[in-house]
Amino acid sequence: MRATLHTLEQTILQRRSADPSASYVARLTARGRAKIAQKVGEEAVEAVIAAMGDDRDGLVGESADLIFHLMLLLADAGVSFDAVLDELERREGVSGIAEKASRPAD
Repeated sequence: MRATLHTLEQTILQRRSADPSASYVARLTARGRAKIAQKVGEEAVEAVIAAMGDDRDGLVGESADLIFHLMLLLADAGVSFDAVLDELERREGVSGIAEKASRPAD
């Protein structure tokens, strides 16, 4: 799984500086982080709608869109996908309740 995600991450990194008329990644990058973040939110909502409608195929497709746009947002913010995976590994075996309680209060 990491290999597929790393390949996608490298493709996104390469295409960010491509010609926006030829690359969706470059076009969205040129529109700025707020637009990329908006797309992440839209895809998350679409995934929820598919899940609530018991639309398995829709959920699979929207989840792929969500992961893609999240990876584009991470790239735009200079955060590697490995950093996210490392954080997930750090949390492995820790109760979600305990992990959340260990975070500083907002």
